[in-house]
Amino acid sequence: MQINTLLKITLVFTLCVILMGAYTRLADAGLGCPDWPGCYGMLKVPTAAHELNQVQQSFPGHTVEADKAWLEMIHRYIAGTLGLLVLLILVLCLKSRDTPKKLPIFIAALIIFQAALGMWTVTMKLMPIIVMAHLLGGFALFSLLLLLYLRNKPLRIPGGDPQARKLAGLAAICICVLLLQIMLGGWTSSNYAALACTALPICEGNWVDNLSFVAAFSPFQGEHASFEFGVLDYSARMTIHVAHRIGAIVTSVMLLYLAFKLIRTANSSIMRNAAWLLVLLVILQVALGISNVVMHLPLGIAVSHNGGAALLLLTLVFINYALWRKA
Repeated sequence: MQINTLLKITLVFTLCVILMGAYTRLADAGLGCPDWPGCYGMLKVPTAAHELNQVQQSFPGHTVEADKAWLEMIHRYIAGTLGLLVLLILVLCLKSRDTPKKLPIFIAALIIFQAALGMWTVTMKLMPIIVMAHLLGGFALFSLLLLLYLRNKPLRIPGGDPQARKLAGLAAICICVLLLQIMLGGWTSSNYAALACTALPICEGNWVDNLSFVAAFSPFQGEHASFEFGVLDYSARMTIHVAHRIGAIVTSVMLLYLAFKLIRTANSSIMRNAAWLLVLLVILQVALGISNVVMHLPLGIAVSHNGGAALLLLTLVFINYALWRKA
């Protein structure tokens, strides 16, 4: 199998892992299995009578919720397959004379660290800083796999498009802004703050007087038996939600500004198409965000919002690569 074909398959698997991770988290199934990497000490969800008896002996006080446990295990199965694909990419890249070496090694190290974060997510009972780090690791893996694909298959832009290259600095700022917004989104989700505000455009009531930034953004929130469903008070969760909403406005404006500048100045169809894709994804992401508020966080739309963020990041990675690469 060619490396580029394998990279395409792995990118699809990575998106599936991101979506399945979001689905598992939003369905409150993150602790569906209280141990790692198995489920109640088994490679599948225990359902038979003798398996349930064994659970009662090994995990006293726990009740197997099969639907949540299966969500968690399916997520782990897909993530495990992704890990094997990444290791196969590493082997093929090391054997090939024409492919980068450092980047696939770093990606393989990242997938191992992601596995550790997955374990800590369970053993530390959904501690928000670990959950957010696990989310960001998935986005980083997605971006680096695309970067490896682009480096392995040289990008050809007729004439180099020097007018578009003048926007490289703006594109770099935009990807940094988007990364900050993704972090805010992860922090919102991991602290169960997605429904802290149910009015548009920012929040209901006299929200300005109730902001509590220190409590909202403290990385460590004390010792708790579990962080499931969140441990912060309403003012802290509201602050996180408000920050995410304001960040969404800033991010949307920045990304649309970059897109329209590219549409106006780029000579190549590749860059103009990437800019139009960016416009489409920003509009879709804003619509999904508003739908989450109006419809009170329906599971399908909330998961799609995570997927939209991943595709936005991938689009900006491509634009930055195209603008910053050597001609």
